[in-house]
Amino acid sequence: MSACCFFGHKDTPEDVKPALHAAIEELITQHGVGVFYVGNQGTFDAYVRSALRQFQEKHPHIRYAVVLAYMPGKQTEYDDFSDTMLPEGIEEVHPRYALDWRNRWLLRASQYIVCYIHHRWGGAAKYVQMALRQGKTVINLCANSVLDGGSLK
Repeated sequence: MSACCFFGHKDTPEDVKPALHAAIEELITQHGVGVFYVGNQGTFDAYVRSALRQFQEKHPHIRYAVVLAYMPGKQTEYDDFSDTMLPEGIEEVHPRYALDWRNRWLLRASQYIVCYIHHRWGGAAKYVQMALRQGKTVINLCANSVLDGGSLK
């Protein structure tokens, strides 16, 4: 079963939601993706988490997890941890490197990446560029894509 992860800028506008829903629906119905992973650092991740909750009701066979970089505590804005996980091995990573380690884990675990990237700098753009270099299928929901190479929609 294929997996998908998500990367996006923390200031992603709300008008991305219809494209996000369409991309997830296509991945489930056309590409057989059944596992989805998302982080918890920003607006895009919050939109994705909300969408995945809705899709799990519509498609009960899919699974998703909010993949944390740190143990729950002061670092997170969430109160509900029922859909979260810590990737195995992250407990040995220094907190300074935990986000990078978690994001590289997301890339290793996924064949598909859905993103919202409108500029070339920042963490989201860095990991999407890594995904492209690794030959992953990348779907950028930003109409004004700035990414080079890869299989962008």
